Amino acid sequence: MTRLLFRRPVLSWALYDWANSAFATTVMAGFFPVFYGAISEGQSVEDAQFWFNIALAAASLLVAVSAPVLGAIADRGGGRKRFLAVFAALGILMTAGLAWVHAGQWPLGLLLYATGTVGFTGANVFYDSMLTDVAGHDDLDVVSAYGYALGYVGGGLLFALNVVMVQKPDWFGLAGQGEAVRASFLTVAAWWTLFSIPLFRGVPEPPRPSTSAGQAVREGLAQLRETLHQIRSIRMLVLFLVGYWLYIDGVNTVIKTAVFYGDRVLGLPQAGLITALLLTQFVAFPAALAFGWLGKRIGPKPAVLIGLAVYVAAIVYAWRFLETQRDFLVLAAAIGLVQGGVQSLSRSLYARMIPRDKTAEFFGFYNMVGKFATIFGPLLLALTPFVVPGAGPRDGMLSLSLLFVIGGLLLLRVDPEAGHRAAMRLEDGRRMRPAS
Repeated sequence: MTRLLFRRPVLSWALYDWANSAFATTVMAGFFPVFYGAISEGQSVEDAQFWFNIALAAASLLVAVSAPVLGAIADRGGGRKRFLAVFAALGILMTAGLAWVHAGQWPLGLLLYATGTVGFTGANVFYDSMLTDVAGHDDLDVVSAYGYALGYVGGGLLFALNVVMVQKPDWFGLAGQGEAVRASFLTVAAWWTLFSIPLFRGVPEPPRPSTSAGQAVREGLAQLRETLHQIRSIRMLVLFLVGYWLYIDGVNTVIKTAVFYGDRVLGLPQAGLITALLLTQFVAFPAALAFGWLGKRIGPKPAVLIGLAVYVAAIVYAWRFLETQRDFLVLAAAIGLVQGGVQSLSRSLYARMIPRDKTAEFFGFYNMVGKFATIFGPLLLALTPFVVPGAGPRDGMLSLSLLFVIGGLLLLRVDPEAGHRAAMRLEDGRRMRPAS
């Protein structure tokens, strides 16, 4: 297995996770929720939580609507690397722009953050689709988990440096914590840029016929209509996507709102929240690799179901028992044990059930489903205190458990081998179709 992980295409592909996970940790999970809390101090907790979650939902909606179309165009034009570069550049520039946001400018901060999230998630449509280019069918679980594992290490290392910058700003010649947070946004932009280079140099892109931009758009949209028609014939894939839609909502919502929840809702010390995030990152590194091994031994579906059960227990714990900084550390460790495994094995399970000649388009659907799901999770948290009599800001957390339970029950009905056979029949049918 070691030889596989150090093959140039595999390592180059996985290093993009190392690169962009800096945004997921320092910006998305770590500093921006606290930064937003500081620049929106004039708002009530309910209003601040509402607008924060609305911004997340709007960004997710934009990516969800555009991802399948972009994937179809990329598959026709062979431009997955180009599309990845455009979206990554958008995310990098918006992240750097956060360094110039100051107190009271919370609408600008949310706009930059939401747009940066569009870049981050849009690039992942094309990054995920390259998994089948660098890994064979039997290696999908291990390679997918390898990407997530490197992401946790890379994101965690930069986040640890950023935490030191904020706690000891004078060591870095910075005037105070506020300036250190803004400088951290710049380090994320630089890190993301630098470690994206191996993917563009070391991951081969399968050749596609030379196609103009306009023709790629027209043919891509035609291909999308065809796939929308054909995807219904892969019943197991549709069943998986519905289940995934539900449970990944909970995963993404926990990732994006945990620090805001601990900071503004529970009033926990910010230093403890940052420590918990670091714990999650470094617990998740060996845990993601272990889940890759587990998926290879018992199959990705049973391993994902184990992870979902842990999530349900963690959510109930957060709703009923979470009060102190120590409680938050326990929750962070539990989430770290399963977060990467659920994400990576869901990706490899999906990759087993799609035609290999339409990976970008099908991963566009995959990301579309994930982003539409992330719309409803934040909305549940935002609206529960307003629509449920007697409910407070923390009560919305319990509703997330339904997403894991129902999603897991649907996943139980998925037969991955039947899905794989159906995908191969579609691919063989197109290959044998006479040219027009």
